[in-house]
Amino acid sequence: MDIEKKDILGSGWMLVAAACFTIMNLLIKDAAARFAFSSGELVFWRMLFSAAALGGTAILRRDTFRTTHWKNHLNRSIIGSGAMLLLFYAVTHLPLATGVTLSYTSSIFLAVFSFLILKERISVYTQAVLFFGFTGVILLLNPSFRSGQELAALAGLAGGAMSGWAYLKVRELSLAGEPGWRIVFYLSATGVAMSSVWATLTGWHTLSLPSGVYLSGIGLSALVAQLSMTRAYKVGNKFTVASLSYMTVVFSGLSAAFFLGEELFWQEILGMCIIILSGILSSISPIAFKQRLQALFLRK
Repeated sequence: MDIEKKDILGSGWMLVAAACFTIMNLLIKDAAARFAFSSGELVFWRMLFSAAALGGTAILRRDTFRTTHWKNHLNRSIIGSGAMLLLFYAVTHLPLATGVTLSYTSSIFLAVFSFLILKERISVYTQAVLFFGFTGVILLLNPSFRSGQELAALAGLAGGAMSGWAYLKVRELSLAGEPGWRIVFYLSATGVAMSSVWATLTGWHTLSLPSGVYLSGIGLSALVAQLSMTRAYKVGNKFTVASLSYMTVVFSGLSAAFFLGEELFWQEILGMCIIILSGILSSISPIAFKQRLQALFLRK
């Protein structure tokens, strides 16, 4: 497969994933407002859909659920499920684009944890990108703190940090040879258990046909998004795909303005742009960044 075709395929699958993630986030926010679902209930139904689909497929293929890395699975699954509960809370209580952007701070926290936990060296370039990214976080959260949405903003930031830790454990599990479906299945199963406790504490709502349609849409769009993103990274260029993943933020902002009538302050827009740019830059090595700059100037 030539490079140009690889870029097109990867870009196409990532755009599908971004669109599906946007649909999921819209349905989450609207379901919370329309049916008063708590974030615990929303995570429960979203995770139950994935656990059933992945578990059923594994049984049909006669894949094994056994693993010798259950401690890492448990660590990743508990932290990842907690992150999802917090991020769903942020999405349902903050402007959609703000809540979604906070989930993308995971790449910033991943670099921090790689330095603190794995003792990986951080170059001056990476330090500058991290500082740049956290500047964007401050700008993004400032309006939320001034409008009395501190709890939701902190929940979203904590969710982003926990996602960064979860991705660190995913990397360890992948290097240990664990298949992707098993990692996501155990996350989903743990998420079902944890979210059911949260939902029991906050109260369950009776399902109806309209709410069932919403919940099915959340589960289906999340599953299609996850599969499309996995496919994009498999067939596409890593840098191109990572950059396009941030289209979810753009799509979410536009759809929230069009469907939900939400408005954003200039500080939030600037903060979102900085976080997106820092996330893209963090996926490029200093050498690759220098080469791309040289190639850009040479073209001119």
